[in-house]
Amino acid sequence: MNLKSATILISTLFLAIFTINAQYKISGNVLNSINNKPLKGVNIYTKNSGIKATTNSKGYYEFSSAKQKLTVIFLIHDFNILEKTISLNKNIELDVKLSPISEELNEVNLKVRKRKTFEMKRLKDVVGTAIYAGKKTEVVLVNQSMANLASNNARQIYSQVVGLNIYQNDDAGLQLNIGGRGLDPNRTANFNTRQNGYDISADVLGYPESYYTPSAEALQEIQIIRGAASLQYGTQFGGLINFVMKKPNKHKPLELITRNTLGNNGLYTNFTSLSGTSKKWSYYTFFNYKKGDGFRPNSDFNSKSSYGFFGYKFNDNTNISAELTHLTYLAHQAGGLTDNMFNNDPLQSNRARNWFAVNWLLYNVKLAHKFNDKTNLTFNFFGLNANRETIGFRQNRVDIPDLTDSNGDYNVRDLITGNFNNYGFETRLLHKNKLFNKKNTSLIGMKYYKAKNTNQQGPGSNGTDANFDYQFGDFPNYLNQSKHKNPNFNLAIFGENIFYLTDKISITPGFRYEYIKTESHGFHKIINVDHAGNVILNETVLDDDLKERSFVLLGVGVSYKPKNNLELFGNFSQNYRSVTFSDVNIINPSFAIDKDITDEKGFTVDLGLRGKYKHALSYDLGLFGLAYKDRIGLDLRVLQNGMIKNVRDNIGDAFMYGFESLFDLNLNKLFIKDNDYIFSCFVNTSIIDSKYIKSEANGVEGKKVEFVPNLNLKTGIKFGYKNFTSNLQYTYLSSQFTDASNAVESDFSGIVGEIPAYKIMDLSLSYRYKKLKLETGINNLLDETYFTRRASGYPGPGIIPSSNRNYYLTLEVKL
Repeated sequence: MNLKSATILISTLFLAIFTINAQYKISGNVLNSINNKPLKGVNIYTKNSGIKATTNSKGYYEFSSAKQKLTVIFLIHDFNILEKTISLNKNIELDVKLSPISEELNEVNLKVRKRKTFEMKRLKDVVGTAIYAGKKTEVVLVNQSMANLASNNARQIYSQVVGLNIYQNDDAGLQLNIGGRGLDPNRTANFNTRQNGYDISADVLGYPESYYTPSAEALQEIQIIRGAASLQYGTQFGGLINFVMKKPNKHKPLELITRNTLGNNGLYTNFTSLSGTSKKWSYYTFFNYKKGDGFRPNSDFNSKSSYGFFGYKFNDNTNISAELTHLTYLAHQAGGLTDNMFNNDPLQSNRARNWFAVNWLLYNVKLAHKFNDKTNLTFNFFGLNANRETIGFRQNRVDIPDLTDSNGDYNVRDLITGNFNNYGFETRLLHKNKLFNKKNTSLIGMKYYKAKNTNQQGPGSNGTDANFDYQFGDFPNYLNQSKHKNPNFNLAIFGENIFYLTDKISITPGFRYEYIKTESHGFHKIINVDHAGNVILNETVLDDDLKERSFVLLGVGVSYKPKNNLELFGNFSQNYRSVTFSDVNIINPSFAIDKDITDEKGFTVDLGLRGKYKHALSYDLGLFGLAYKDRIGLDLRVLQNGMIKNVRDNIGDAFMYGFESLFDLNLNKLFIKDNDYIFSCFVNTSIIDSKYIKSEANGVEGKKVEFVPNLNLKTGIKFGYKNFTSNLQYTYLSSQFTDASNAVESDFSGIVGEIPAYKIMDLSLSYRYKKLKLETGINNLLDETYFTRRASGYPGPGIIPSSNRNYYLTLEVKL
């Protein structure tokens, strides 16, 4: 072979190798076939592969491939799936148009949608007018959850959120009770709770308890943001929980979804929503009805919830929306148990006259304006008009049945009412620019909040019905009498800035200035009687309390992203919790309140590693520390009158620390590799320890902190074939204490003592056929007997048992 022939042969071989391994670019634009507008967020797949690209705001996409022949799949919610087969020997521009869905997808199309295996996601550095860089963020994708949504089953819905401790004591999900890292779960009071970005709790400062929980069937996602993100939303130790409601259907003027659920114990729920878009108007509304007998005697309930979102788009840069939410419910409360009562019969009840009622009205108006590609503004005006009422027999000896007098008539019941009227606005301005030729994002915001709340306690009726009228004329010498006005005012200014030191490293410092003014004006009565019931003291004590404080909280987050699907992050944030009026106003037979009780302070530190590996594994690993100064809790003391009683006070300084991890594994990607199947599992582990490092109370220093199970484990496996999906979940929490003395044995009140370890298994199944979807499942599959809560007040006092084995069956129709 001569030199010329050899040269030709070598050149031919190199050309063949280059041709085989060449990377050709496929790019183009994706448009809506109806109006020819760009479609943002379209996922582009290739067959037997994962996502290759996603369209930007202009509908543009691009990716590269070395294959000579490809089947490209274009996929976005509410549009028909489009497949294009192309041959590659050069760069190709492929423009396509997608048509809105006019009928239900068939099984062949649905199998592509099942590719999205992971039920959790994390927020980007910047979303709208919020900054999340360098923070611990977890987003529950509710639509992909296999949870019992009809009953808001928090154990299932939040199964992949690390470190959460959940009270589970009703089978309808009327209230959400979650904590974590040593924070009391009661009514989620240690989180700033929001719906679509605005406050929904009773009083953010004076009474941050959440009596309203959005229907899970109406949720698109739930955002949980911890660490320094609290500086944008408040001072709470827990961070933020933001319930994001479903959005209007952009492609149809009318979409109807109705879901009906049946369960044992007489459970029935109906969820019906209407949604659509017409020109510049859009809307999403729903009505949710629930009723049931409860899993214990005296625990029936009835709930009605409605919601309306109405939006108007002036142009591509400006839109305005209004929301209205209304909830009413009445719940019979079976009361608490002592340890002996629970061990003998955990489902018993000796409280037939205890009732709880809520009337909640939320409203919000939001204006969003985009000045240009770099600057966005949002303005939120929000408010609440609400009340909650409780009546019942609250004897601290919970094993004593309702008392009757010599005529056989029931004794007077304790009645507590609260009225909440607050409003406020929050405005945010976000601007992207460059600093020293590096990307830079700045956020500045302000929140104005004003509340006018009242709280009253006194004699209710001696009947058995849900009568919430005071009976002062019939029972003038009732022992527990008080009435207070609690006006609160809060002004906050906050800001954060992302400094991108390189394309991979960013640092995000932040601050929050707070001015807080809380007041409590009113009276409480001191009434003493002798053994014969004769009044020997009737004194009215005037209460006049005013607290003003202003301070600055600081935080900083750091992020390092060596590659697209890998991030190392850390953050530090100061925290603050003001004393609530429930800490100081309510007269409770189970405990007393120290008059010198004061605010709590501290800080949170997070260090984490998170990412994805080849669409097969999603992981989130982290270490945390939470310092809590002047933590409020219960301390057993001898009072001035010689009585021995639990006292609510600042117990001491505490520190909680631990390791949290989440692994979500796509087993289908590893083993089956067939798009007809979905096969995945997750393991969510939290290992925490805690200690009181300083306390003036006897026997507290060195003890464990309340509500801290050393091991919190949730794991599950999901398997599906075409339109059928199944899920099995296992939950285990080790034992935890409920007071600072670490008491294991309880007294006659049942409010302190150990919460023993428990393990629960849940099974869920679903099947979709055209416009119908059938869901069913069994919660507490193995019928475990357990409890997660010792209540110091309503719905106790005492042990509040958790539900035994129960099932549900849901039929969904989508038109």
